Amino acid sequence: MDELQRKMEPNLEQTLQEGKLYRQINALIVAYLRDYNLTQAASAVASATMTSLNVDTPPYKLIDLVAKGLAVEKDEMLKGGVPSAAFLDSGAVMPVTYGSIPATRTVAVDFGAVHDTKGSSKSFPKHETRHVSEHKNLARCARFSLDGRFVATGSADMSIKLFEISKIKQMMLPDANTRDGPVRPVIRTFYDHIQPINDLDFHPQSTVLISGAKDHTIKFFDFSKTVAKRAFRVIQDTHNVRSVSFHPSGDFLLAGTDHPVAHLYDVNTFQCYLSANVQDLGISASINQVRYSSNGDMYVTASKDGAIRLWDGVTANCVRSIVGAHGTAEATSASFTKDQRFVLSCGKDSSVKLWEIGSGKLVKQYLGAAHTQLRCQAVFNETEEFVLSIDEQSNEIVVWDALTAEIVARLPSNHIGAPRWLEHSPTEAAFVSCGTDRSVRFWKEIL
Repeated sequence: MDELQRKMEPNLEQTLQEGKLYRQINALIVAYLRDYNLTQAASAVASATMTSLNVDTPPYKLIDLVAKGLAVEKDEMLKGGVPSAAFLDSGAVMPVTYGSIPATRTVAVDFGAVHDTKGSSKSFPKHETRHVSEHKNLARCARFSLDGRFVATGSADMSIKLFEISKIKQMMLPDANTRDGPVRPVIRTFYDHIQPINDLDFHPQSTVLISGAKDHTIKFFDFSKTVAKRAFRVIQDTHNVRSVSFHPSGDFLLAGTDHPVAHLYDVNTFQCYLSANVQDLGISASINQVRYSSNGDMYVTASKDGAIRLWDGVTANCVRSIVGAHGTAEATSASFTKDQRFVLSCGKDSSVKLWEIGSGKLVKQYLGAAHTQLRCQAVFNETEEFVLSIDEQSNEIVVWDALTAEIVARLPSNHIGAPRWLEHSPTEAAFVSCGTDRSVRFWKEIL
């Protein structure tokens, strides 16, 4: 009898542990459904699992745990050199280190204290700049890879250029062109669109770059292949694709188009989904930009009607509309802070604004840069200590202290005519500017 009991005890302990885990999972699911107003589903799950509908569990804990689990899974895949995206071309050779994010410099800004800012503004470090390439027509957009190793630019000449950052830095050295000939930072050039390119994004794990263009397509390029010039997959949309953004998992992407609601695509099946409450929104304006938050819980759209809208990343429902965020002028860009509590927006009313997501209130306004004509971007630097945008009238890049909203630098753009686009590296003190003069310039801190 004692021997039988000893054999049963481990199994009993295991059963108890599993039961406790199941109860925790059920509580997380019920809390998630309840707090996302899916009351009927929450009640059904609570009843079926004998879980209290009023369980005291934070509503976002389930999403946070799933996000952390996916991050661990991604890290394990990368260590093993296994691509996570099923759509990656089978012949692709993916660098094992691609997608592994280097440690960024410490984020020095506490946006929780944004309402009560005191003290002097920080000094913006001195930067040097270099013309690194030129398109045959307007350079319209740019995007860095998440690991900061690459930047891509898209043009009205329908081409995409892919740059390797290490080669750009080598190009900027004083004796760069006296060793083994000139350094060529453009490592790939893609040609597959028939109309100008509006936006770009990198897959978070795989060596895949996507582009959205006026020809109503989203194209997938595998940049691990040295000879590939054309897309290996294409999504045919029904509208001008003005903006694209990958979900952090890499399994979905958003397309902001001339349609008023972002199109959500499964990248493996290309099935398109629209917001469930699209009929109730009563909006008709095109989307200038769409961006996911860092964990995919939300996404934000900046529209031609001047509104900034926040959307649930799971249900695709609009959860907050900031109507008239930029008056009657177009809202041209919008992006989340790293802590996902604020959104930075830019508009053709010559303003850059910081919004609190929870309340929808304006908490900071960055003024002093005129932008009324181009699809101007406002971006944070990699530590979120500074905000950068463009002054079309003076042809300068304007820099504000993110907390005090004071202008701390005005940098002559060195473009002929104002730049159309700014994009900052996510990992270091470096950014690119794209110009109506067709040129691409790289900027980096002088160390």
